[in-house]
Amino acid sequence: MANVSLESIPIRDPFGPTLAYTRGVQLDTGAEPDKLVRTHCCFCGQQCSMFLKVKDNEVIGLEPDYDFPFNQGKLCPKGVKRYLQNGHPDRLLHAYERDASAPGGFRAMDYAQAIRRVADEIERIQTAYGRDAFGILSGASLTTEKTYLVGKFAHMTLRTTHIDYNGRLCMVSAAAANKKAFGVDRSANPWSDIIGAQVIWISGSNTAECSPITTDYVWQAREHGARVIVVDPRITPIARTCDLFLPIKPGRDAALFNGVLHLMIKNDWLDHDFINHHTVGFEAVAEHAQPWTPQRTAEVTGIAEKAIRQAAEWWGTASTSFLLHARGIEHHSNGVQNVLGAINIVLASGRIGRANCGYGTITGQGNGQGGREHGQKADQLPGARDLGNPEHRAYVASVWGMNPDELPQPGVDAYEIFRKIDQGEIKGLLSICFNPLVSLPDNNFVRAQLEKLEFYVAIDFFLNETARYADIVLPGSLHEEDEGTVTSVEGRVIKINKAVDCPGEARQDWRIIQDIARALGREQGMTFSSPAAIFNELRQASKGGIADYAGITYEKIEQQQGVFWPCPTEEHAGTPRLFEAGSWNPVAQGSGPFYFADGKARFNLCTYLPPAEDVDETYPLILTTGRVISQFLSGTQTRRIGPLVDQYPEPRVEMHPALAQKLGITDEAWVTVESRRGAMTVRALVVNTIRPDTVFIPYHWADRQAVNQLTIAAQDPISKIPAYKVCAVRVRKVDNIEQ
Repeated sequence: MANVSLESIPIRDPFGPTLAYTRGVQLDTGAEPDKLVRTHCCFCGQQCSMFLKVKDNEVIGLEPDYDFPFNQGKLCPKGVKRYLQNGHPDRLLHAYERDASAPGGFRAMDYAQAIRRVADEIERIQTAYGRDAFGILSGASLTTEKTYLVGKFAHMTLRTTHIDYNGRLCMVSAAAANKKAFGVDRSANPWSDIIGAQVIWISGSNTAECSPITTDYVWQAREHGARVIVVDPRITPIARTCDLFLPIKPGRDAALFNGVLHLMIKNDWLDHDFINHHTVGFEAVAEHAQPWTPQRTAEVTGIAEKAIRQAAEWWGTASTSFLLHARGIEHHSNGVQNVLGAINIVLASGRIGRANCGYGTITGQGNGQGGREHGQKADQLPGARDLGNPEHRAYVASVWGMNPDELPQPGVDAYEIFRKIDQGEIKGLLSICFNPLVSLPDNNFVRAQLEKLEFYVAIDFFLNETARYADIVLPGSLHEEDEGTVTSVEGRVIKINKAVDCPGEARQDWRIIQDIARALGREQGMTFSSPAAIFNELRQASKGGIADYAGITYEKIEQQQGVFWPCPTEEHAGTPRLFEAGSWNPVAQGSGPFYFADGKARFNLCTYLPPAEDVDETYPLILTTGRVISQFLSGTQTRRIGPLVDQYPEPRVEMHPALAQKLGITDEAWVTVESRRGAMTVRALVVNTIRPDTVFIPYHWADRQAVNQLTIAAQDPISKIPAYKVCAVRVRKVDNIEQ
């Protein structure tokens, strides 16, 4: 690989020797590419369009795509550098088998032999312990075709109840609340509706760093006169430019939304016509909000009463508005309640289902929307159908050519899968596009369960931290080595186009899954020749479901630059804006725009509960976690892209100067952060943009730099999302660290 230079970046470990992190820096030498391939970014749910420059089967650079309607040529730091992962020296080029005597603990093996061993181990485990003794963990950065195939592989080929995906750590609180309120899980509006809104409310989203192109929409709205309200325990970059900042104490969002609704009712800032004709349940919610006076809301949330009143007035009196939220209100033991509170103030305003009046969840993963629609969730079948619903089971079984009684029943969430390993119920595991050792809370428990498995196979393109515990590693495909669809934050189905071939013995992931099925002798339904063939079956399997893709084709996606679902027929243009009067949906059938039989949205009680673990004398500080702009999720990709590592090479703990002074800590000093589950030592980052009672650590790093050594495995009772945003810690200065 002539275009690749290698260098080591020292990452300081305060408890041991310096770690050498090898990165590949691929240089765009200015050579003329053989071709330009239009595709999309491999990272967050915005899915910005771009052209990859390809020469001699290598990606050598990229060009902006100024014509795509969402990003119009704009890219964030990750998008600009994403092509640098191609040709990285860490790329898995062969199958590997664990071998303690080999360098690095693995030895290369023949791909066919690796597939044979995987199939033999699955057969052995399921024969000895039952079908449910083998589990699958999948991912929401896969194309929708792959997520569909993995779900079918679990439910039809293996017939195991145990499958879930890493969207469990991301979007499920929003999904559950959206289904409760609207009957459908999708952002209600295209992002173009943000421009023209008079008020934009952003809760729990570090928008400028995590979703930079969305920031452009917010700023355009502000230039048109919009007021921007930001709710966060940290003054993030988007908050620095907002009109009103509400520095909420982590985990208190339900209280804030109840308090705002209280003031909307008291001042009659309500759309009575909308409430009366298009919703049910308002009276109970109004009664529930009655005790949430501004004074009580201020006491619970830590926000000044004056600011709460101002936010409620701006929101309540606007004629157009758009509410956005992300993981900051969802990663909680009451995440669903927080989201229901946000939806309640949207419904009370009546500002949904029309231009510049909207609501949206800022999707985290690259296919966070499409990845939660077509069957890799524990309780789901394609088309956002319910695995436990007899009618849904019968329809999908008819598409798959199997008896519906043979479909397994709904399973458990991703973290519960590890509890079942601990309990001896699950003996074998396959993972793809998931790095649970970094991304799950209380990861010391996760590590212990990986060691307990009788057999574990990982499919990936780099050897991530979890895969180091695998018995077999199968070399999968990078984003640019396959084609397929993903669904963006707006609900727009878009096309990923193949730019280069897989190197070495690496395979497209859908081929690997089918190779395992063939080796098992269970080929039925697993003989697709291309992603297009998978997508065509997915269209049929989703037909008539809530997430209806039946009318979407690859050709239509290219012609329209994406198609918004639902799209029931090839003649249908798609549905950019949900809930418009007269809009089609498969549930209400003309009786109203919302996805219930009566066509009406539901108000839901937004019950405030304190966090599962709150501060006390022993652990007096709140730890909250999140992202930084140059890194993504568990860092499997971005920690291998040199310029992104340079921007933020290691995690640091943010703390307020008042807290730092109290603890005798200076900027860049080594400190130990300790919870009831573990401890980590990192450098301090003293800033005045965080609450004095809260500290923040980003979560993209592994091993001793992993913040999930500290986090708690408490989960929302409905969505089962972990409470990443609140746990109790103590912080102390560390002296005499060997550096």
